[in-house]
Amino acid sequence: MTILSDIQSILKAAGILSSSLVVGLVLDKVVLRRLKVLASRTPWEGDEIVVDSLRGLLLYSALLTGLYGVATQVPMTVGLQRLAGNIFLVTIILVATLFFMRLAAGFVTHYAKKAVLPSISIFSNLAKVSVFSIGILIILQSLGISIAPILTALGVGGLAVALALQDTLSNIFAGLHIIATRQIRQGDYIRLASGEEGYVNDITWRNTTVQTLPNNMVIIPNSKLAGAIVTNYNLPDREMAVLVQVGVSYASDLDHVERVTIEVASELLHEVQGGASGFDPFIRYHTFADFSINFTVILRGKEYVDQHLLKHEFVKRLHRRYAREKIEIPFPIRTLHIKQEAPAQEGD
Repeated sequence: MTILSDIQSILKAAGILSSSLVVGLVLDKVVLRRLKVLASRTPWEGDEIVVDSLRGLLLYSALLTGLYGVATQVPMTVGLQRLAGNIFLVTIILVATLFFMRLAAGFVTHYAKKAVLPSISIFSNLAKVSVFSIGILIILQSLGISIAPILTALGVGGLAVALALQDTLSNIFAGLHIIATRQIRQGDYIRLASGEEGYVNDITWRNTTVQTLPNNMVIIPNSKLAGAIVTNYNLPDREMAVLVQVGVSYASDLDHVERVTIEVASELLHEVQGGASGFDPFIRYHTFADFSINFTVILRGKEYVDQHLLKHEFVKRLHRRYAREKIEIPFPIRTLHIKQEAPAQEGD
């Protein structure tokens, strides 16, 4: 009878585990996928975040429930039953905590896309840490451990932690200040007074990463960035003026030069990618130089990096058009006056 009873217990445990596995797979692979399809058809994007946050957790929950069911069928002492119950409770709370961490991070990202907050990882990380901390406190309270002394100890030890982590806390608060002022945002093209420049890739709890045009990454501590002199080429507007310096000979008809140059610039802005087609280019004469009359052509690009292609194409087109119009771009010229001394007189 004992052997038969053991076999029945093993078969029953195997049945519970296999049933929980099947239920978990059905919930995770079939039901959750169907819910995701239904959520994609609704105008509110929050339900998709909820469904994505449940990915994988339903399977784990079903397996944990099956293991707990197996544990209740195995003869054990009161102490072991209490331990098994506590383990099950802790794991379920951890699974729930993971779900709410995903949910919080998902909604932060969602509202970031709606331009309520900058789309940067510092907010999602803070949301995850906050939810995880609450989950740990709930676990301790559920196990009968009073959290009041822990909170008191944290309050007393907060000063010591703050002194020990001055640099880290400085970077955290500097990052929050950068985000709150919105003077530097993700995707902006910036240049520091020290020379580093590129697109702001992310603002984390410790540093800001800037991706340069050669596709390298510059990592700047938030406290350094907050105290630096920064030029943001995306504020107040993403479009920017593109200045090109040109010189023509003194024999040129300046009105004709102006008309031809503006025609070339207007065609450029309409045809070349990155040009602000709604902008009317113009020129300003400014210098009687040694060998030319110099002026500035004012173009306009959609963003900072567009200036390189615009200048490249403008120089080629302008040179070609000037050649057709017989407008001279003079070479540097220097006129040398050589003073000859009078020949010496005989007898001197």
